[in-house]
Amino acid sequence: MGSKVPDKAGIMETTVFESGQEGYLCYRIPAIVKAPNGDLLAFAEARRTSCSDFGDVEIVLKRSSDDGRSWGPLQVVADYAEYQAGNPAPVYDLTDPAYPKGRLFLFYNTGTAHEADVRKGKAVREIWYKTSTDGAHTWNDPVNITLLTSRPNAPNTNPTYTFSEDWRSYANTPGHALQIRNGKYRGRIFVAANHSAGPPQEHYRDYAAHAYYSDDHGQTFKLSPSLDYAGGNEATAAETSDGSLLLNFRNQSGDVKYRLQGFTRDAGTTWEEVRVMEGLPDPVCEGSLISYQPKKGQPVLLFSNANSQTKRENLTVRTSPDNGQTWSSGQVIYSGSAAYSDLVVQADDKIGVLYEKDAYKRIVYAQFEYSWLRE
Repeated sequence: MGSKVPDKAGIMETTVFESGQEGYLCYRIPAIVKAPNGDLLAFAEARRTSCSDFGDVEIVLKRSSDDGRSWGPLQVVADYAEYQAGNPAPVYDLTDPAYPKGRLFLFYNTGTAHEADVRKGKAVREIWYKTSTDGAHTWNDPVNITLLTSRPNAPNTNPTYTFSEDWRSYANTPGHALQIRNGKYRGRIFVAANHSAGPPQEHYRDYAAHAYYSDDHGQTFKLSPSLDYAGGNEATAAETSDGSLLLNFRNQSGDVKYRLQGFTRDAGTTWEEVRVMEGLPDPVCEGSLISYQPKKGQPVLLFSNANSQTKRENLTVRTSPDNGQTWSSGQVIYSGSAAYSDLVVQADDKIGVLYEKDAYKRIVYAQFEYSWLRE
């Protein structure tokens, strides 16, 4: 897709995935990363027959080699036959000496039933990853890491799934995963996630946010504790200026229509008390979080979400100079229908956001200068 002329705010936007095109009825759940050579890799769930969260769903990819101004052909990355492969969470491992040019991980989930049935114990959501060492042109075979990253009690599905915790529904972030760049935990691959535990509870109180991580380049994984907020899910993480981590997640229970935040000083081993962020309204939707280093000054955090308590609309990007303690009022990317999004920093230092637009009619990529966020 070609680029358009920037608007008055300096935002340039291109369509990456358009529903009804290229063999799929609907595209949802965007995720994006920048490759070491500067290419932008945009992932999404390609839903073949409907926009429903369950069905014949593949994970697809498009590439931009010109900072998001145009996008190449569609590539299927993960498929689970007629069932669901979803929740793409890509991240580059840039610290493995075996792969000096970097290795791309794509974490994802598979499912064979609707979420409601999974919560009732009628099926299991599993966790996988694939890797690529040539910039996502080719991929290695998938690796099932469910035993390391979840706690299912479903021996009828797999005789080893006998955990008393009885995790059922499960989803990576959505959006990109994270590799810690600084401090004691440098190199840790960290994937924000959520699960439901036991039978369904009223107001989705069986849900909780958690994370899983690897300190040995994907050979083994460990689970973080769950964050102490019943109904928390769809988490996103970013590294703070001191090498700690912030987890920002949605409140599925809807008792308050604000984002939730948890902070960890030991990269997910323990969590501080969850905060309700009254400066971050949310209509029970997803959000994206990244760290950004301006050309001058201290690093900041950036956050995007549907800035509303009633509808999935008004996509807004905010800044935080104090590691997520407070947030700016933000700048509006699009005031109309907008839902899930994922942030990235381009090779030219501009900021990009891949987001669902116009009631899931398309997934678009918008880019802008950091200076615009400070106006």
